[in-house]
Amino acid sequence: MEMFTDRLRTELEIDEGCKYHIYLDHLGLPTAGVGHLLKESDPEHGKPVGTVISKERVAEWFEQDIQTTLNDCRKVYDDWDALDETVRLICCNMMFNLGYPRYCKFKKKIQAVKDGDHLEAAEQMRQSRWHSQVTNRAERLISRMKGVSLQN
Repeated sequence: MEMFTDRLRTELEIDEGCKYHIYLDHLGLPTAGVGHLLKESDPEHGKPVGTVISKERVAEWFEQDIQTTLNDCRKVYDDWDALDETVRLICCNMMFNLGYPRYCKFKKKIQAVKDGDHLEAAEQMRQSRWHSQVTNRAERLISRMKGVSLQN
């Protein structure tokens, strides 16, 4: 499990980037660190764009956000640990990017993953607004999802 988490951490750092200050994400929401959406419970919430965030705080958020992502994926997929590792990495990447409420709207994609239909899952990913918001990331994940169907 630790190797999986390390791979996930690396992938997310690449896709999200890491910023040690508050910035607005592609939706205009205050964010910092490795794609950490600032919550009202965060002491940094409400501080101006450009506010510096320590490396320790960024690392703390990242670990918490990864655990939340894994827990949320387990809520969606009853057989989470039995899924192909690449599929789990893709689902985690999307969950991290979208958050649980928006990820859960991908009903057909989720069902395709549950059914083991990776080509359909990839197609559902492509037919989403998410795809147009993060096209390069989405295309990389779609390509990997299609690749899983070729392995099996």
